[in-house]
Amino acid sequence: MTILVTGATGNLGRLVVERLHQDGRTVRALTRDPARATGLPDGVEVVAGDLTRPGTLATALDGVTALHLLGATGHDHTPLSTGAEILDLAAGAGVRRLTVLAVGDGAWGKAVRASPLEWTFVWPIDVMSNTRGWADVIRAEAEVREPYASRRTASADERDVAEVVAAVLTGGGHAGERLVVTGPEALTPADKVAAIAAATGQDLRFTELTDEQARAQWRAEGWPEEGIDFMLRMWATVPESVARTTTTVQDVLGRPPRSFADWAAEHAAAFRP
Repeated sequence: MTILVTGATGNLGRLVVERLHQDGRTVRALTRDPARATGLPDGVEVVAGDLTRPGTLATALDGVTALHLLGATGHDHTPLSTGAEILDLAAGAGVRRLTVLAVGDGAWGKAVRASPLEWTFVWPIDVMSNTRGWADVIRAEAEVREPYASRRTASADERDVAEVVAAVLTGGGHAGERLVVTGPEALTPADKVAAIAAATGQDLRFTELTDEQARAQWRAEGWPEEGIDFMLRMWATVPESVARTTTTVQDVLGRPPRSFADWAAEHAAAFRP
């Protein structure tokens, strides 16, 4: 069983590759630039290919029986517009099982559902590693300053997400499902800062900003206006669903999801001066 992992040099894709390799699986890692695929486990085959150019994927798909596919490409997470063509190529190459890192809606979701493959959508509400974006300011100022302090998110440990993907690819059993992966609890930004403080032994503060204070701070950091507008609009309209925990990790892996406190303890060094 050869498993192809797309986005293999990304934060999540790399963990999927590592998990499958640890389980003794034959793994093929797809990347646009194989020269950047450093640090992957020995024995993982690295192949070149571009999801936006399906014609480059023939070699990567040869002999593959299971495929992990990104639902979006690029730094701006543009929905994959070539998905239907890739699915046809995969089916023709003999791929039987598919996991897609996507919420599963829109035209792309319809294309997946219409395919003959044994598909499963896997979607984390948020991943805990996103808080690494605070590392510089915590190290320098021992403070995080953001607007909308009351928003709560059931963030998932990225390793849990990767292990769910790996389990579905190798074991199946979730065909036709949308697996929403969360942690065990929904936390506010202040809750997360408190957990990082406990893990690092530092006295850290969280300060809530008004919209105008946030605009001024982000402009000073060099954010474009459209990025500022997008972020404020997104945080002002966070749906209640992002605070709902699921049983996906327990159902698929047979154990509870890792907590943010566990994650903070493991990554404490990233936040220490």
